[in-house]
Amino acid sequence: MRPLPLTALLAVPLVLLPAAVPAQGAQAARPWPLGAAAPDGSTEPLPEYRYTGAGFDACSAPPVEALYVWRVASPYGAVNIYSSGGQRGCEQPRLTPQWVATVRAMGWKLVPTHVGLQAPCAQRPDKPLRIDPDRAEEQGGAEAGEAAAALGELGLGPGSPVYLDIEAYPVGDPVCSRAVVDFTVGWTRGLRAAGYRSGFYSSTDSGIADLVAAARSGRAPLPDALWYARWDGRPTVSGQAGLPDDLWAGHRIHQYRGSADETYGGVTLSVDPDALDGLVAGG
Repeated sequence: MRPLPLTALLAVPLVLLPAAVPAQGAQAARPWPLGAAAPDGSTEPLPEYRYTGAGFDACSAPPVEALYVWRVASPYGAVNIYSSGGQRGCEQPRLTPQWVATVRAMGWKLVPTHVGLQAPCAQRPDKPLRIDPDRAEEQGGAEAGEAAAALGELGLGPGSPVYLDIEAYPVGDPVCSRAVVDFTVGWTRGLRAAGYRSGFYSSTDSGIADLVAAARSGRAPLPDALWYARWDGRPTVSGQAGLPDDLWAGHRIHQYRGSADETYGGVTLSVDPDALDGLVAGG
């Protein structure tokens, strides 16, 4: 699609976008959250929003003027936003409901991301807050509530995913691995109860490896979508060592290179490029 003129986009009013409505239009009449079990045990499926193509993530939400140029000149169609979390690495002065409405009107797909508690064994002094192995599932549920509230404030509707950012951590510590999985189970359960989908971001050698093992063991509920970091320069979401193709097929994002400056239409941004065949925000 061709983007709207920038002057028209910048005139988008500062209002929250309406929440997505299920196909039957019955959401308003439901006394329980979309995607959660009703008193009779039945559920109404969450809507799902998928995108296949190129995307990127940047530490801070880029200026709308830059995204307007890149929407036409770059190969990218999706951009990550650090929508919530107490351990985000950059300030987000531009990330407002109006920014979201404006860039979505340009045609950008959004990948919300939450940066909160990290693995107990993580070696990241810049992110000192850690998961408590004895309270991991409870803590994951609490952070899901925070993430869901942030999506609502930004105008992103039911069925939107939020990707839990768990940075790489040392492997081989069973207590640490179990805490990450327990936290992710609580995260997933909390988001689904709130009407959103669960995503998970980590390196293939740590967090992704632990989730693959959890999936093979039958642990549930696990995230709806994975975003994995393997800087192999391959813009593909299949054929990845350590992530079998039968797991999370069609619900994957691959961050295949670290941060570097890229220039399109005379506008330069520092980005990590991604290949997507997975879930993005709706609403």
